[in-house]
Amino acid sequence: MTDDPLVPGPRRDLAVHNDWWTAGWQHVLPRQSFPLAMLIATASQPGFTGSLDDLLGELFDGEWNMLGGDLDSALTFFWPDSEEDPEEEPEGRQASEAKRWSEFRAVLTSAGLPVPTTVRDLSGLYLTWGLAYQEQTTAGTRWSMPATLPRPGDLLPLNADLTQRLDSLHCTEHTGPYISALIGHLTDGLGAPEEIFTSLDRLAVATGQQAGDVRLALTELVNSGDARVWRGQGQADPERLETHQRFRLAVDWDRVGETRLQVYVRTGDDA
Repeated sequence: MTDDPLVPGPRRDLAVHNDWWTAGWQHVLPRQSFPLAMLIATASQPGFTGSLDDLLGELFDGEWNMLGGDLDSALTFFWPDSEEDPEEEPEGRQASEAKRWSEFRAVLTSAGLPVPTTVRDLSGLYLTWGLAYQEQTTAGTRWSMPATLPRPGDLLPLNADLTQRLDSLHCTEHTGPYISALIGHLTDGLGAPEEIFTSLDRLAVATGQQAGDVRLALTELVNSGDARVWRGQGQADPERLETHQRFRLAVDWDRVGETRLQVYVRTGDDA
């Protein structure tokens, strides 16, 4: 603290848990789940001791627009003052909000958990689920988070559609770097050829990856319809290829350009 009340003290930077997006909780919880996770991650940094209210006061003078105010603000699934999105809310804002709440209540009730109505209530569920931990020390409250967050499907009875969406998300998060490296090699290194004759071990050397990682990337590209793998006159399953077996790889660059190239952007660190 500074001795001069007119000079503000240093403010810590907001933090984001590395596993938040991979875990997929943002697809299950109200919209304030992400800023709440940021607040807890920030409170978990060395040098801070106190409640989330204390941190909110330090960072935003007690009110944060992303939370809708303070920790006692009502939870919502959509931004109340944002423009309606016909794709995200085809039934209209009010009906979509009611539907999401109905699904959320059903999931929590099935798990025997209370349904939160405020951001503070939700922070209590974070503790219940092991998304966060709280310890009372002689210096005050200390927050922490596990290195790897638990997944919603491990703790809640999700419906089939949401389970499939989260499984797809986890697969994409896992294979994304491998696909990025493979596409980078085919485009930057080979000029995006319509077809190449290669093998898993050759691609592994060219991309600096393990053959098993290349196999995962090829399997994802084939399953999504972005590429085809041929041996002889028939299509081949990348999961069944021996690492040394030669095959023809044909990539649909139009599809890849629409769905992948803008996602898997190579940075200077990748070069």
